[in-house]
Amino acid sequence: MVQQLKNTDQEPKKTAVLDEDVVPYIETVENGRRIARDVCTKPCPVETGMRILGGKWTGSILWNLQYAPVRFNDLARMIAGASKKVISERLRQLETEGLINRQVMNTSPVAVEYSLTPFGETALACLGQINDWAKNLPELRNTGEYS
Repeated sequence: MVQQLKNTDQEPKKTAVLDEDVVPYIETVENGRRIARDVCTKPCPVETGMRILGGKWTGSILWNLQYAPVRFNDLARMIAGASKKVISERLRQLETEGLINRQVMNTSPVAVEYSLTPFGETALACLGQINDWAKNLPELRNTGEYS
């Protein structure tokens, strides 16, 4: 089902389904002031998902863990451009959110290996869609449609 964002000043716009119960719209009142009606008072599912997956390098970390467990230094090598500090912060965040497992290896020197949890694997579907979409970005931008 596609919901419509109602706007009294223009034709309704079709948007993705965010919440079955809420269809926000803009209303122009008598003094010309515009008021948002029926807005979400809590984060919508897209916002909630982006709060988890939207951190810098988060998608790359999850994407690189999809095939097999990876040690920290190997993961840092796989994600060129990301500092070890940022990768470490994101890994802690993802572990707290329940998306990855952290396994301390009983080796000398001590090594740490990261892997996806079943919950983390559920994020791969949307990351795959982003991956497919991003592969077409130069093509879409060259058409002028999205520039």
